[in-house]
Amino acid sequence: MTKIRETEKQKRIEEILTRGVEEVISKALLAGKLKSRSKLRIKFGIDPTGSKIHIGRAVPLWKLKAFQELGHQIVLIIGDFTGQIGDASDKQAMRKRLSEQEAKENLKNYAKQIGRILDMDKVEIRYNSEWFKKMNIKDLLNLAMNFTVQQMIHRRNFKERWDKGSPIGLHEIDYPLLQGFDSKAVKADVEIGGFDQLFNLKIGREIQKIFNQKPQDIMTLKMLPGLDGRKMSTSWGNVINIADKPKEQFGKIMSIKDELILSYLELCTKTPLTEIKEIEEKLKAKKVNPREIKLKLSREIVSLYHGKKPAFEAEQEFERVFKRKKLPSQILEARIKEKSLNLLDLLKKTKIASSKAEAKRLILQSGIKIDKEIQKDWRRRIKIKKGMIIQAGKRRFSRLI
Repeated sequence: MTKIRETEKQKRIEEILTRGVEEVISKALLAGKLKSRSKLRIKFGIDPTGSKIHIGRAVPLWKLKAFQELGHQIVLIIGDFTGQIGDASDKQAMRKRLSEQEAKENLKNYAKQIGRILDMDKVEIRYNSEWFKKMNIKDLLNLAMNFTVQQMIHRRNFKERWDKGSPIGLHEIDYPLLQGFDSKAVKADVEIGGFDQLFNLKIGREIQKIFNQKPQDIMTLKMLPGLDGRKMSTSWGNVINIADKPKEQFGKIMSIKDELILSYLELCTKTPLTEIKEIEEKLKAKKVNPREIKLKLSREIVSLYHGKKPAFEAEQEFERVFKRKKLPSQILEARIKEKSLNLLDLLKKTKIASSKAEAKRLILQSGIKIDKEIQKDWRRRIKIKKGMIIQAGKRRFSRLI
């Protein structure tokens, strides 16, 4: 175990058990284990549903970092098998099935992104295809015999879908069994997840009991709201990614709603909880401008993932564009050969939009400007001029050369 002063260790344990925490089962037992000299196996599973990890998914990674700094063994399970099924924990409809090839593609940069938070040399990385590809139908049925359909259907989102008559796949019902079996496979002492994972984590405890293992302690964490106030989700696109460039990351954080500031400070930064409480009181009393707190928040988050210098440069660029209303210091450039283009084609060719559908959506939302003039007609044909500035929203620009 890492050598830490006893008073400092107690302080860190208290923070582990409280910061961003929704529920602990069992808190007293886990606190006792953390105070002892035993080295715990802390499990966290992540399915490769997308190629980028957003800062909402990073919340449990920072919690793992806190455990790691106390000398505990982090067991990171990459769901290359379960990712092809899809966890239904927070879903109101069946997920699109992920192919094995898509899962492999999404996995390519996971270790690099997670390595921005955890010391990967000390992480035990396991892929759950390791045991599930060996599991036969008899093994799965023997496991399933310990649970009932009623147990699975009565979880909140399944019940809602059942009441609405929305489809519930048999494969979705099996998912908690597979995630629970992961805990047995790696002999987890503790499992961490978002509070929407509580059902799955409890199933892990039951499966460990079936195989005569001590049931893991459970820690569920608060969920980070996305840019639109809903849960941050890759499928919804309301995300801030770990791998986003500093300037993009900074701008996205500055765009969050004021009411989300405190959640972001608690879940995404190392700002002491006492300081966050002081900020909360100042915001309530209107003694501080929320924009100033957002600047602090943006600096801290960008610094965590990219360093202090890139964070400073990102802030300077943000002030240049949004406060002084100047163009960004670096703008994407595009060479267009045609003399004129339909607006949708122009936005796609300049990479302002990834598709004509996105381009049309941006225009209808009054999100496109050409030389500072808002474009309202998606059918319009644009005469191409050298030096023309095309802008989408507040952060995307392209100059024609």
